Amino acid sequence: MAAAEQNITFVFEGVDKKGAKVKGEISNKTEAGAKAQLRKQGINNPVVRKKGVGLGFLKGGGKVTPMEVAIFTRQMSTMMRAGVPLLQSFDIVADGSQNPKLKEVILGLKQHVEGGNGFADALLKYPQYFDNLFVSLVAAGEQSGALETMLDRVAIYKEKSEALKLKIKKAMKYPISVLAVAAIVTIILLVKVVPTFAELFGSFGAELPKPTQIAIDMSKWMQSWGLLAGLILGGVGFAFGEAKKRSKALRDSLDKLYLRLPIVGDLVLKATVARYSRTLATTFAAGVPLIDALKSCADAAGNVVYYNAIMKIRDDVATGQQLTFAMKQTGIFPPMAVQMTSIGEEAGSLDGMLDKVATYYEAEVDNAVDGLTSMMEPMIMAFLGIVVGGLMVAMYMPIFQMGKVVGG
Repeated sequence: MAAAEQNITFVFEGVDKKGAKVKGEISNKTEAGAKAQLRKQGINNPVVRKKGVGLGFLKGGGKVTPMEVAIFTRQMSTMMRAGVPLLQSFDIVADGSQNPKLKEVILGLKQHVEGGNGFADALLKYPQYFDNLFVSLVAAGEQSGALETMLDRVAIYKEKSEALKLKIKKAMKYPISVLAVAAIVTIILLVKVVPTFAELFGSFGAELPKPTQIAIDMSKWMQSWGLLAGLILGGVGFAFGEAKKRSKALRDSLDKLYLRLPIVGDLVLKATVARYSRTLATTFAAGVPLIDALKSCADAAGNVVYYNAIMKIRDDVATGQQLTFAMKQTGIFPPMAVQMTSIGEEAGSLDGMLDKVATYYEAEVDNAVDGLTSMMEPMIMAFLGIVVGGLMVAMYMPIFQMGKVVGG
């Protein structure tokens, strides 16, 4: 009776002796036991999971973040380096995943590989999670017989790329969040607090100081038109977002603008050069031809100015020019990056030198983010003091003046 109480209900899918797909439920103490039981019943390649987890791959809600993809790649690399077979590695990594959606993706990959496809071919089934660069690197690893080594390189690439994105997000997240809080506090003051003071001042019968009158007028405007203004701003923001998605010309213009902005432009430049160097180092080290590697770099650049420049470099290299000369001709790569690439070409260690360039500019982005955050903190505090503090001072000015009159 105790053993029966420990049984777990599993759902399964498999293939019977006639080659037909079958599915259903089975009760057993463990997943391995359920699989063994199904095999005894003549069901081959059983896919088994606890009831409620689901076997409908990639159905349902949830999402898989790029960082989770990087962690998955690192775990697969570690499993395979330890000598664990590919199919078993899928099972181990899936069991350890806390994200049901990622678990479904991993089991989906396993199912495709079990069906006779290669790992890279299975990845092609999920382009929303694994881009062309990821797939091409895994394919190169499979063809060379060094999949575990290539997965390690892909893992490093994904980890570095996501870390770079997080650094840039960090630079923008703090000021935006603080300004959002400041806007909310200001709206509350104008809608709730200022009208109370306005009623009090109305009983004075005296002319109000100019700052106080401005604050009261702002409060009246906010109460009358604030909701409409918010809806208009929301509509404009939504329209801009949709236009950005649909219009390549708008996206290209914004990319060019970002590079011209003070401070932000330097940060974007360093981040783009870091991505370019990291991608080219990874693909070139994997044995991908330079022409194909440069196409991957262009796609990973994240900025149309650099995309066009890298595609121009690709065309020049295809005609026989050296990579260094082609980079220099664009006029948008920092001299240090060009010189380091030149040294790598001459020494026959281009991938190693590009890796150093990527590491350098990733550190530069980190320092720029820290410097930007440090610089913006006092500016944000000053802004908050002027806006919120200014409103409070404006509200108390009539009271101070009345105190002076009474005291006099």
